[in-house]
Amino acid sequence: MLKIGLTGGIGAGKSEVSRLFAARGAVIVDSDVIAREVVEPGTDGLAAVVAEFGPQVLREDGALDRPALGAVVFADPERLKALNAIVHPLVRTRSAELEASAAPDAVVVHDVPLLAENGLAPLYDLVVVVDAEDEVRIDRLVRLRGMTEEEARARMAAQATRADRLAVADLVIDNSGPLEGLSARVDEVWAQLAQRAQREQG
Repeated sequence: MLKIGLTGGIGAGKSEVSRLFAARGAVIVDSDVIAREVVEPGTDGLAAVVAEFGPQVLREDGALDRPALGAVVFADPERLKALNAIVHPLVRTRSAELEASAAPDAVVVHDVPLLAENGLAPLYDLVVVVDAEDEVRIDRLVRLRGMTEEEARARMAAQATRADRLAVADLVIDNSGPLEGLSARVDEVWAQLAQRAQREQG
């Protein structure tokens, strides 16, 4: 099994690369998706969140009211720490389950937005960074996500710099150009990963 850490700054196209890897046979472990799953209605995770923050963080249908919870935790670092203490262990456990269920020769891609920021590179056999020039990313965030240029720059400034991410990269997928070229670049990287996974198994 080959454990890959996949990361990239906002607007770089990491989610698209993750989708392309999945289409080629990768087992995707997406920490954002899992973080939502572990607090769905009926889970121990949601019960723990309600016990900590009270029923006002629930919607009428019993699901988590993310904006209400966000208003509490992002205004108070201690409350955010309390939320992370509930959610992060559940995400780690679920990620480990998904990884354990993968085939011995699988390429397991962990989709981790804050890999560079949190110093997580050593957890993986290889780190793949999806990279795009800052101005390209700003253009995408404005055109495709409806942000103002100021909002886009602020979101990017809150993350690691390109240089920080590239410093932890074993492989870089350049996504500064049009989407059509991305698939070919992913093919190249996928061929290397699949080869390496077979070697690791052997």
